[in-house]
Amino acid sequence: MVEIILYTLILCYPFLLWKTFADAGYKSWQAFVPIYNYVIWLKITQKRFYWFILWLIPFINIFIVFLLTVDTARCYGKFKLRQLALAVFFPFIYFPHLELSDKEYFTPPDKLKPPKKSKTREWVDSLIWAGVAAFIIRTFMIELYMIPTSSMENSLLVGDYLFVSKMAYGSKAPGTPLAIPFVHNTMPMTESTNSYVEWIKLPYHRFPGFGKVKRYDDVVFNYPTGDTVILERRADDYYRAVRNIGRDKIWKNYTVISRPIDKEEHYVKRCVGIAGDTLLIDNHKLYINGKLMEDPKGLQYMYKIHTKDGPLSKRQLDQLPLSSESKGYYTESAKYYQYGLLPLTQEVADKIATFSNVSSVEAMLTPAGTPDTDIFPFDTSLFHWNVDNFGPLYIPEAGATVPLTKENIALYRRIIEVYEKNTLKIEGDNILINGEPATTYTFRMNYYWMMGDNRHNSLDSRYWGFVPENHVVGKASFVFFSLDKDKSWFGKIRFGRLFKKAP
Repeated sequence: MVEIILYTLILCYPFLLWKTFADAGYKSWQAFVPIYNYVIWLKITQKRFYWFILWLIPFINIFIVFLLTVDTARCYGKFKLRQLALAVFFPFIYFPHLELSDKEYFTPPDKLKPPKKSKTREWVDSLIWAGVAAFIIRTFMIELYMIPTSSMENSLLVGDYLFVSKMAYGSKAPGTPLAIPFVHNTMPMTESTNSYVEWIKLPYHRFPGFGKVKRYDDVVFNYPTGDTVILERRADDYYRAVRNIGRDKIWKNYTVISRPIDKEEHYVKRCVGIAGDTLLIDNHKLYINGKLMEDPKGLQYMYKIHTKDGPLSKRQLDQLPLSSESKGYYTESAKYYQYGLLPLTQEVADKIATFSNVSSVEAMLTPAGTPDTDIFPFDTSLFHWNVDNFGPLYIPEAGATVPLTKENIALYRRIIEVYEKNTLKIEGDNILINGEPATTYTFRMNYYWMMGDNRHNSLDSRYWGFVPENHVVGKASFVFFSLDKDKSWFGKIRFGRLFKKAP
């Protein structure tokens, strides 16, 4: 429905210019013929035909309409910044005023004599239009994202700058459109000042994209449990802190805020389960719909490194393709145990096993049936799941219906209450949704299961559950730039990763 309204407005936009069409030597009725009116409008503003090709591209056409609007206003001798702003933001008022006024005259672009601009004005105009173009591109097409943690190592490294395609799955309409451009959720140089206001909130809508989320895509999304944030403990998940500390203590001792979906923090993980899948993790191994899945290249687990006479030396650690963060795990753990911990691929683990002072290299594995209170759905009385043994779990698909019982309600409670905005109560053996008894539930959105390739060092769906489709931002397309924080000067640049396709 939103696309229909938007494209209808774009097609009908030249209706405003029927008098301009006549003043330019064309027929007034031509302004009322969709698509053809743009061909004439381009002739009036003396643009080449490739502009029409650009107008056919979604989102680009919005920018094309803005430029044509500005050029048309200039044909009426309007060159001042405030006049052009009026034409862009209030065309339904401004153009009828220009066309019907006895004091305003249309002049073809090639006969215009624009006023001379100062260098400052030229720079200001250039910056404004460059900013508008960049804002449209960032909002609807692509965005730059930097990898902050090692949860996807070795597939994506800390310091990688990704180009994220928002058109891959379809761009989302901004949920909170009143925001400072190019700032995500907090104003620069401040700790907690929001970069947006919630006076206007738009419903979730996704425009058509090039495809759908596929299994094993690298997906950027809004952190699902980032709707509530502890300002003094931003690195902590609010809901996890509440489970461990208690809600009353959190609200008494800290500042708690809420955020709309599009202002929640960005995460990047690998989508291992799509809507309609049934997922199972059995002793590290991932099964989807009963089929063993192939491990992504570079998959890592945490390993125990047992040595014969003292820990691994710095020289030995430097031989390994590890970040300083990973090496830190080893040096810290070696202080307290008879071994050190390292996140490793199988290949690197086999290499360490050849070191003369290493007695064994053992992959860490939490046995099946050992419940972890931090693992979704956080009900250890019914779900004895952990990071290495998890499921089976059905990943909801839009339109699918599941039975609801007191035994499985923990799996879907957040979906029902938070993501799909229903009220849910349990009274005795009865489950009430929106005040009505419910034995089943039909999902309204698709959901996904995201996991990091650094499996023992990744805050992912195992810790907070499903990712709703309205949280999906885009697909990681390629590494635009990459900096190694452990190196210095030009050594920081990972030249081998520049413009590398996301794995």
